[in-house]
Amino acid sequence: MSIKTVNIPNISCQHCTNTIEGELSELNGIINVKAEADTKMVTIEWDQSAADWNQITELLDEIGFPVSQ
Repeated sequence: MSIKTVNIPNISCQHCTNTIEGELSELNGIINVKAEADTKMVTIEWDQSAADWNQITELLDEIGFPVSQ
């Protein structure tokens, strides 16, 4: 299991956090997602045997919430 907290600058409201949490939760291997609009931070917990970090970041890019580099 892995846990990572990342900055996503495009988060501006609760709708954004709901979208991120909902979309990532549907990805196989995701255990928990917590997004916070005020800090623009997202904590993702996943099973490495079912999902990898590239899949997660690709999905975030696809839905318009790329991870800050």
